[in-house]
Amino acid sequence: MAADAAASSAQALINYYCQEKYFHHVQAAANDWLKEFGNDPVFLFFRAFGMLMEDQVSESIRELETLKDKADVSLCALMALIYAHKKSSHPDREAIQDLETRMKEQRKTAAPRALYYAGLFLWHVERHDKAREYVDRMIKISNGDRDGLVLKGWLDLTCGREANGKKALKYFEDGQNDDTDVFAMMGKAHYYELRQNYSGALEVVNQIVANHPSFTPALIKKMRLQLALQDWEQTVETALRLLHKDSHNLEAIRMLGINYLCREGNVHEATTKLGDLINALDRFEPHNAHLYYSMSLAFCRMCERNQLILQQTQTLVERAVNLDPQDATMATELGYQLVLQGRVKEALKWYKAAMSLDESSVSALTGIIRCQILEGQLQDADQQLEFLMEIQQSIGKSGELSYLRAVLAMKKQKNQDEVIHLLNDVLDNHFSSLQGLPLSIQYFEMLNPDFLLEIIREYLNFCPNQPPSAGQPVSPLLKNCTSVLETVVKTAPGLHQAVFLIAKVKYLAGDVDAAQSSLQHCLEHNPSYADAHLLMAQVYLYQDNLKLCSHSLELCLSYSFEIRESPLYNLLKAQTQKRMGEIQEAIKTLQMAMSLPGMKKAGSSLKAKGRKVKIGASDRVSIFLELVECHSMNGEQHEAAKVLQDAINEFSGTAEELRLMIANAELALCHGDVEQALSMLQNVSPEQPYFVQTKEKMADIYLQHRKDKKLYIGCYRDLLEKVPGSHTYLLLGDAYMNIQEPEKAIEIYEQALKKNPKDGALASKIGKALIKTHNYTKVLPLTASSSFSGNAISYYETALKSGHQNFLRYDLAELLLKLKQYEKAERVLQQALDHEAVNELSPLMDDSRYLVLLAKTYSKMEKTEDAIVSLQRSREIQARVLKRAQLEQPDAVPSQKSLAAEISAEIARHAAVQRDYEKAIKFYKEALVYCETDNKKFEKKKHILYFCITTKACFITV
Repeated sequence: MAADAAASSAQALINYYCQEKYFHHVQAAANDWLKEFGNDPVFLFFRAFGMLMEDQVSESIRELETLKDKADVSLCALMALIYAHKKSSHPDREAIQDLETRMKEQRKTAAPRALYYAGLFLWHVERHDKAREYVDRMIKISNGDRDGLVLKGWLDLTCGREANGKKALKYFEDGQNDDTDVFAMMGKAHYYELRQNYSGALEVVNQIVANHPSFTPALIKKMRLQLALQDWEQTVETALRLLHKDSHNLEAIRMLGINYLCREGNVHEATTKLGDLINALDRFEPHNAHLYYSMSLAFCRMCERNQLILQQTQTLVERAVNLDPQDATMATELGYQLVLQGRVKEALKWYKAAMSLDESSVSALTGIIRCQILEGQLQDADQQLEFLMEIQQSIGKSGELSYLRAVLAMKKQKNQDEVIHLLNDVLDNHFSSLQGLPLSIQYFEMLNPDFLLEIIREYLNFCPNQPPSAGQPVSPLLKNCTSVLETVVKTAPGLHQAVFLIAKVKYLAGDVDAAQSSLQHCLEHNPSYADAHLLMAQVYLYQDNLKLCSHSLELCLSYSFEIRESPLYNLLKAQTQKRMGEIQEAIKTLQMAMSLPGMKKAGSSLKAKGRKVKIGASDRVSIFLELVECHSMNGEQHEAAKVLQDAINEFSGTAEELRLMIANAELALCHGDVEQALSMLQNVSPEQPYFVQTKEKMADIYLQHRKDKKLYIGCYRDLLEKVPGSHTYLLLGDAYMNIQEPEKAIEIYEQALKKNPKDGALASKIGKALIKTHNYTKVLPLTASSSFSGNAISYYETALKSGHQNFLRYDLAELLLKLKQYEKAERVLQQALDHEAVNELSPLMDDSRYLVLLAKTYSKMEKTEDAIVSLQRSREIQARVLKRAQLEQPDAVPSQKSLAAEISAEIARHAAVQRDYEKAIKFYKEALVYCETDNKKFEKKKHILYFCITTKACFITV
């Protein structure tokens, strides 16, 4: 009995290593047990299997040949031989055919144990359905063999199908002999873990540890469960216990390294552990490309671009690439890690290498686009992004793609709202992928704080660089930033940059005490963090604590002598000197800042000891303005005027010119000179970027300082005349609402609707104004939040009942769909489509849109057949629309072709889900036909054609 229990434990250990892809460990464990039990065919088979999975094909074939006549392992040996021959660089077709014939013959008369090991082999090579066939047969002919039941439980847990997983626990309980059955008990623990019952799983694992103290996988599982329960202390204690048993345990070393890095912020210890991990892999899994690759992922994404860590993770991925040079995923990862090190040109080479290995690799193409943006090749990046947008329905939403679109939009100075919308999409996509994931190594990889901190820095470009004045609202972007950063810091409190950024966000939001607390925490762990000292100086300056502000600036300089070339450092130093009454010293400091390389040339940067120090336009303008104020305070009005004029000349034609004028106008207002302020603002022309904001400022002066509603409204009327558009109509309407004239606001909104009848935002404004006119409860802005949805829906339904605003029907249905009120959305859309046959172009266009939205609604309701019928109807109508639009509305052709492509691609997607791949290819090609007739550049056409080919290849592979 003891020997049977030991053999069972040994088999469970090997099964664990197979599932974790520790194939050298499989061989080592098999060798250990062969010494214990003699030449047991089962352990000989798994030794050969470990060789096979390490690509030692010839050696594996030799061993397997000796086992194909051994009763228990004959069937799995034949399967493994077939697998090995197919994996060979020069497959022996005749040998494969002979082996397959023999396997089919043996399968007919195979005994239960032979079927069991065949099923086990198929499970380990991830052929779950085929494995289940063998195990079911084994259970049937053996009248419920316990081992077969346990293996079936594991198959149900790991097949990826939720319905099967629910049955697994019963199989484990029916198959478990007693507390010595490690394989069954590990299965039960895994079942509870997948059900997020981590305490229940831990209870089972503790039983295994108590009964089998030498079974290290139980301790590894215990460590992971403690992490899932967010009990870091116990996690670390178990990791140390593991290392006491096995000083080279890869999981324990990795866990301790992650703990040092993200929880304690101890980069030195993390680097040491990562070095230990590399050495252990070199010694115990030297041929395992998968492990070298996977062990690097969490470290490089959590290390805040620390160069020592990144050099080590690069070593890991390079070894993976050398072991498996045909794997595009590993080449892509190497490119990504080179980007993190700032080695963009080298990264680009690896991304291109990955594309050559897998032409359909979206992640490699995304990496190329990232490199192009970093290298300033914006036109090339734009073309590639357009291509990816074309195929997005097929590849699914990508946070990385939205992020690159946002960065490119910023580089091209696109509208701020457009960029922010894209960044919001990035976060939505990113965090949706984390839903339901427990705290784990995988969670750290997918959280990817490095990526999130990049997004936060982009958000901060659109936030004010000072805390709000009394009564001013906090930018909603700062609230978004806080939410993201709190998630990161809660998960990884040792990430100093994340703690620093949360301090910065809190400072900009006006929560100065919280910012100070975060900075103190940051500096306690990293006293040499110069940027944190600089922000602390800002905090002290805001609190008017000039002594401590000066001290922080001195500390900052002592840790980073290069900081004296930072505009912000000089600005803070000058502001401190000014408040201390040292006006002359402040002027000298600012004049020194003015002499920094790059201060007098827009878009330039200075070099400090080989590294570039960017000087943003905002910081440069702040220095100019501060110098103007210091000269004024020193009675040097002529010098102040000269510096201001220099600034205006320097920033003429840029957005910062407006900032100078607006700031100067506000200064004039502080001195009571309303006329001068207005005179400054009147010089702004409609071509300048901040013309709208300038007019708004003028309007505010008229209303607040002159109490003149007529001139206040006049500013917005002039704005509408100079910059006609939906936004300026809205501003004028809102202005009327602001002075309590909702009837006139409605009139303006209706004028805007006549020009843009599909504008849902304007329709929403009318609803608000109408309701306010009748003193109803104010309808709040449309969101997916349930607290607002009722009012918004009520307004839409009322507007629709009036019979004058049918264009809102689509918006109402879309809103209901977002709110998951699918039956209501279906009813609204069916009402929209319930009319006699029409032949006019506009109603046909509407019907096509309604049908597409109805198909989406049916998809959400899991009425697949109804969705396909709706799409087919929409496709027929859209064909008529395209024919008519060519003549009647040529300007609508591009958007209508885009809708036609969307319809075809959606039909293709449904076909692919139903495994009707021929139909899917047909409709994907049809979608691409609509794209090919667009007036696009040749390069984009080539990409579309290439995607068609790779899509077909993908389906053939499936």
